[in-house]
Amino acid sequence: MISSGIKRTQFRLPGQLNRYEGKVRDVYYMENDRLVVVATDRISAFDVILPRCIPGKGAILNEIAALMLESVKDIVPVWLEKSPAPGVSIGQACEPVKLEIVVRGYLVGHAARMYAQGHRLLCGVQLPNGLLENQPFETPIITPTTKASQGHDEDISIEDAVSAGILNELEAMALTKIALELFQRGTELAAARGLILVDTKYEFGRTKDGGLMLIDEIHTPDSSRYFEASDYHTRMEKGERPRQLSKEFVREWLISEGFQGRHGELMPAMTDEKVQEIQSRYAELYTRITGNPFTSSSDIDLEALENNLIKELNQ
Repeated sequence: MISSGIKRTQFRLPGQLNRYEGKVRDVYYMENDRLVVVATDRISAFDVILPRCIPGKGAILNEIAALMLESVKDIVPVWLEKSPAPGVSIGQACEPVKLEIVVRGYLVGHAARMYAQGHRLLCGVQLPNGLLENQPFETPIITPTTKASQGHDEDISIEDAVSAGILNELEAMALTKIALELFQRGTELAAARGLILVDTKYEFGRTKDGGLMLIDEIHTPDSSRYFEASDYHTRMEKGERPRQLSKEFVREWLISEGFQGRHGELMPAMTDEKVQEIQSRYAELYTRITGNPFTSSSDIDLEALENNLIKELNQ
């Protein structure tokens, strides 16, 4: 029988001040401006939480994110201090910037759908005519979205984010520079593993001294798309879709079933076979990025996890 995975945690931790439940993470706000973040096995698409968990997904994302955050500390301060257990991260709290900085190297996903509808201006970026889906841009572009606490995020330009007071001009310049440097680093790391980093998102926070800090996860299959590098050009020349390793296949399955998160649309049923397929794809990307097989158990004892966290925090 397939594991149900971690759907929700309701820990009582020493020094805990508050708890917030996001789409896929349970966040515990602690004393001394610290966070305990549990990456659950919930999965979302089109800003909607799907009805079933993907066992082991939280641990996969958490471990990839920890490795990737460690790899960019020379570019920008990161929130993560340590990851003491599968799916759990402890780090510094800060005020989130209400913006997702999306960096796109290729015309895929939302950008491709907008382009196919005839749009040539995306988040203030002018796109040329004649682009093919899955084709690279001449240089990576930045297409931010608002960070909605509920409902759908909305496209916005950097300039409009400044006008709306989400960023000041200095932050806008800094985040643009940092995001492109992070994307370049992610591109290099992906290339070393035979992958192409297609697009990704970064989230930032403000520290008490006014500095910027990289928060959330980076370069995971939930926040990024990857192509297989080995046959990308061959498949494009044949008019075939590149082989992709990311959560996009979940979105494509939902679209094929008539669901894009819009009002009145019915969420398709998730069979055991579909859950196992998604689980396998996540484990595959973990192996491709890290070079190691994913070995953590998908059956996690929440009571034992809570007790271990209490011991960790009391040290």
